[in-house]
Amino acid sequence: MGYRNRAALEPPHNAREDAESVPRQNSAPAIQALARWEIDQTEQNRLFQAVLKNITQGVCMFDDDNRLLVCNDRYAEMYGLLPEHTQPGTPLREILQQRVAAGSSPIGIENYVENRLRAVSLRTEWYAVDELCNGRVIAVWHRSVPGGGSVSTHADITEQRRAEEQVAYMAQHDPLTGLGNRRRFRDEMHAALRQCRLGGQFAVLCLDLDNFKAVNDSLGHPVGDALLMTVAQRLKDRVGEAGAIARIGGDEFAVVHHALQTSVDAERLAQHLIETLNEPIVAEGHRIVVGVSIGIAIAPDDGADPDDLLRNADMALYRAKSDGRGVYRFFEPEMDARAQARRALETDLRLALATGQFELHYQPLLDVRSNAINCVEALVRWRHPQRGMIPPLDFISIAEETGLIIPLGRWVLERACRDASAWRSDLKVAVNVSAMQFRGRDLVRTVKEALAASGLAPERLELEITESVLMRNDEGTLADLRELKALGVRISMDDFGTGYCSLGYLRSFPFDKIKIDHSFIRDIGSQPDCEAIVRSIAWLGTSLGIVTTAEGVETAEQFDQLREMGCTEAQGFLFSPAIPAADVMGFVAGRLWDALSVPMMLPMGVTARA
Repeated sequence: MGYRNRAALEPPHNAREDAESVPRQNSAPAIQALARWEIDQTEQNRLFQAVLKNITQGVCMFDDDNRLLVCNDRYAEMYGLLPEHTQPGTPLREILQQRVAAGSSPIGIENYVENRLRAVSLRTEWYAVDELCNGRVIAVWHRSVPGGGSVSTHADITEQRRAEEQVAYMAQHDPLTGLGNRRRFRDEMHAALRQCRLGGQFAVLCLDLDNFKAVNDSLGHPVGDALLMTVAQRLKDRVGEAGAIARIGGDEFAVVHHALQTSVDAERLAQHLIETLNEPIVAEGHRIVVGVSIGIAIAPDDGADPDDLLRNADMALYRAKSDGRGVYRFFEPEMDARAQARRALETDLRLALATGQFELHYQPLLDVRSNAINCVEALVRWRHPQRGMIPPLDFISIAEETGLIIPLGRWVLERACRDASAWRSDLKVAVNVSAMQFRGRDLVRTVKEALAASGLAPERLELEITESVLMRNDEGTLADLRELKALGVRISMDDFGTGYCSLGYLRSFPFDKIKIDHSFIRDIGSQPDCEAIVRSIAWLGTSLGIVTTAEGVETAEQFDQLREMGCTEAQGFLFSPAIPAADVMGFVAGRLWDALSVPMMLPMGVTARA
């Protein structure tokens, strides 16, 4: 590129005069000084040209008449300028017009050439960010030069701007599905509430996939991710432009719909979403049906704040899941009262652990052939100082959600081993173990410590686990189970037949016992399919050498059928409810009877307790 600055190339005026005034015979020092000055100026020019050539910003300088003095190659490349437009003396107007023709002028600025010439003529310092028609973003710093003229620096900040936009996008969007996240959803609700103040209402829907955890655990996270992306697309297709959708949790989604004016509209949308997500989804080659539960809050009646609306819709969702899933429920004020009661129960639960309000009751398991009781199952009870006895159904789920199941499970295991150590040496004790206890990776140590502290033989301890323990397909969990079995502890699968992969798990681990879920036993006399399932499980247990226990036996007819089918053990109210530890030995001692004596009466002094 050309360089034009004649003053910089000429020697100072006094240097020329000095050279001319010195006689020829005495002019050598002056000539030498002039030569040195020219050498210095040549070196400075070389350095200046090197800087212009290698600097990453575009640089240009204009004289007082807005004619180009100098620019570097980067400036020409940045705006697609032709060589004739970068020659010294080229008017700024001509350069700006060439930028317009080349498509490198800013977007949306009317009369760009005149506006930019006007800005330069003000002779002030200014800064602008130009978003060009070609998609680049240029930051321009312009300032006047003392003595006349101006200089500007042009930096291409396109990648920086894109990075900033990406960061801003990621801050408000879910990276997997591309939907908005919780933060963006709150902004959407704020906007909807501002509009709502002018009149009208809108709906907030909280959605939770019903069987996602089972899919994620059994088929793996890649399948789960593919499933979530399909769900997100179906939601976008169904909701359309009239609403905003967000992924606010692992398998939780939310919708704010501006076009819903009545609860009937919200009900209709919820039903459509349920139908849409009930349709099978193919993810990574797997055909999956998940289903969805939905909670609905209507603004402004159910809340005039985003947090209140989302919390109330979530409470309605909790009701939908409690009512069997695959349904929708509207928020009702009493739900908040129940939520507060649940939070109070959580607080009391923490206090109960600290103050020893729990106790164990034991329900016998009957050997079908000998009619002897050779095992009892430990069932935790909470004796609340104000509310009385609280059954496990009311607090176990809270304990699991809050992580309190870990210390509670440890206490149950220790207490059950201590109680059993005082009983006759052939009576086993069964203890339920939560999947969360395995995730902590210290269950084996806890079992060893409980056995050592109580002196109970490992063969007298049975650990009952559900399918959820194995659904994570975690090699660490299997390793823990193998270590416990090698120790001598017996392992039982509880609620057999109710999960997706019960049979498959019998291949992954050699269980000592499978317990047939009470739902099959309850209908064994009236539902042929239940009878077929129970008979098949009993046959399977016999073939594999595994004890089979029928849960929830309540009638003599059920007991007779189970014995005929080949079940090994039976458990239920027909024989006894759960009883306190102090009554176990007296109960067991009186429970050797002939099969024809069923149902039996409790021994004298023993009271039936739920």
